[in-house]
Amino acid sequence: MKSKKFDIHSLIRENIAKLKPYSSAKSEFKDFKQDLIFLDANENPYENGWNRYPDPDQADLKKILSNIKGIPEDNMLLGNGSDEILDMIFRVFCEPKKDNILINIPTFGMYKVLAGVNDVAYKTVLLTKDFQLDIDSIIKNIDKNTKLLIICSPNNPTGNLIIKEDILDLLNRLKNVIIVIDEAYIDFSEADSWLNEVNNFNNLIVTQTLSKAYGMAGLRLGICYAQTEIIDVLKKIKMPYNVNVLSQIKAINELKNVENLKQQLNQIAKSKELLKNELLHISFIQKIYPSDTNFLMVKVDDANKRHKQLIQKQIVVRNRTNEPLCENCLRFTIGTESETKKLIIALKKLD
Repeated sequence: MKSKKFDIHSLIRENIAKLKPYSSAKSEFKDFKQDLIFLDANENPYENGWNRYPDPDQADLKKILSNIKGIPEDNMLLGNGSDEILDMIFRVFCEPKKDNILINIPTFGMYKVLAGVNDVAYKTVLLTKDFQLDIDSIIKNIDKNTKLLIICSPNNPTGNLIIKEDILDLLNRLKNVIIVIDEAYIDFSEADSWLNEVNNFNNLIVTQTLSKAYGMAGLRLGICYAQTEIIDVLKKIKMPYNVNVLSQIKAINELKNVENLKQQLNQIAKSKELLKNELLHISFIQKIYPSDTNFLMVKVDDANKRHKQLIQKQIVVRNRTNEPLCENCLRFTIGTESETKKLIIALKKLD
C-alpha cells in the first residue's frame, strides 16, 4: 500500500534544518582501514587495538544488518541503544515547550521520560481492554503541535502485537505526524516486521534493538529504519562516535552466528509454552495475556503479595500493578530452561 507523501522537512525543527553536522576526521577520510600513516585525528599513535576512533558510520555492522534485515544501509542509523535513537527523533522533530507527542498506555515508560528530558508535552490515550489502539481517541487527541505518535508493537508490558490494519489506517490518515513503531521485541514474533513498509511511508520510523532477541543488551545498540530523508536529518545531530569499537566488533561477530541465535529463540519459545501451560494450573493466576515477546504478563490475585513472595524465593519478576489496565499484573521474562522450571516450582509453592 502506497501513501501520499508529504513534505517531511516541514516537520523538522528550524534550527535542526539549518544545522551543519560536525565533520570528524574519520568522516572526512573514510578509507582508514588502509595501511597508511594516520596523523589526522590527534589519536595516540601506539597501537593497542583501541587507540583509534571507531568508524562513525558503522559501515561493516550496517552491511551485515542489511543482509539480515533486507533493508539498504542508507535506510538505517545506529545508536547507543534505542534510547539514543528515540532521543534523536525527539530533538529533530519536537520543538521544546511547543510541540507534543502521543503515546498509547500502558506502554514502555521511556517515552514519557524522553518527553520530559526534551521539554516536550505528551498526551496519553488508553489502549482498549484488549490492549489495542483506540483509533477514534487517537485522532481526537492529535492537534497541530503533535509531531510524534509512538506505538510499541509487540507492546511492553502487555506482550501483544498491535493490529496491522489499525496502524496502516493511522499512517494514511494522519498528516504532519511521524509515526514511530518500536519493535524491540519483533524478533520473538512470527509476524512480519514493519520494515516491509518503510519504503511505502515517508512518515514512518521503525526502531529495533540488539538488546533483546539478539542477546546484546550490554553492548547498547539500537537501530533506526526510515526513508533516507529522515535518516539524513538524524545524522545531522548524531554524535560522531556514538557506537564504540568494542560494540561494533562484538556485534559483527555475534551476528555472524545466526544459527546459535535461532537455537536460543527456539528454546525461549519452548520455555514460554511450558510456563504458560503450567500457569494454567496455579490457582492464583487469573489470566495469561497473549504474547509475541520473550515475556508473559499475567493477572494474579494480589500482585504486591506475589511479587514479594517470589523475591523471598530469590526470583525477581516485574510488578506492573500500577500501570493503567494492569492492576494485579506481573511480568515474567522467559529465562533459561532451568530458570523457568525454578519459577514454576516457586509459584506452585506460594500460598
